[in-house]
Amino acid sequence: MLKSGILNPKINSLLSLVRHTNTLVIADRGFPFWKDIETVDISLVDDMPRVLDVLAAIRSNFSVARAFMAEEFNEVNSAETILQFKHALDGVALEFEPHIDFKKRVPHAIGIIRTGDTIQYANLVLESG
Repeated sequence: MLKSGILNPKINSLLSLVRHTNTLVIADRGFPFWKDIETVDISLVDDMPRVLDVLAAIRSNFSVARAFMAEEFNEVNSAETILQFKHALDGVALEFEPHIDFKKRVPHAIGIIRTGDTIQYANLVLESG
């Protein structure tokens, strides 16, 4: 029995598939379903868990080299929210791009972890290091 770290077996399985330069998506509750991509849906209710909760949980055992977000995230969210994401991604190269381009990355991801986050454009594509 696991004593610490990620306890969800589906997330553990998904993370174990990610190799150097592969990508993983952590998505908000409104993110579209992609039928050909393994999705682990851990949404419970609004904002539980949040994208930043999942990011914090996996960062200790997951090497993130780059992260991608939609540039619209910066346009619709408060300075405090933007700072929380930048702080959570400290040491990771963060690139913003138009939402339409961001979604073009998704089909290449190993999988998606869907959260209950209600923050607009809170989705992350994480590239492993």
